[in-house]
Amino acid sequence: MARITVEDCLAQIGDDNRFALIHLAVERIRQRRRGEPCLVEGKNKEVVMTLREIAAGKVTFGNIHELPQLRRAGQNAQPEEETPEQTE
Repeated sequence: MARITVEDCLAQIGDDNRFALIHLAVERIRQRRRGEPCLVEGKNKEVVMTLREIAAGKVTFGNIHELPQLRRAGQNAQPEEETPEQTE
């Protein structure tokens, strides 16, 4: 994977305010520590993975508080997997 830069994240959120970027990243890290899954592939530290999510446009100021609710709604909407009955 290519390196992630703060400039990539700032360009994605449309704000030159690094302080605002930090607030967005901190809120996402809190969500991840409460069990929310990562929205991008990779094996980096949580801060880097969060910045990757922001740079990819998957985490924004508009959806940061909706992400946990969307995941829960998706889990409830998925039917439980049926286990095939074993016949002997």
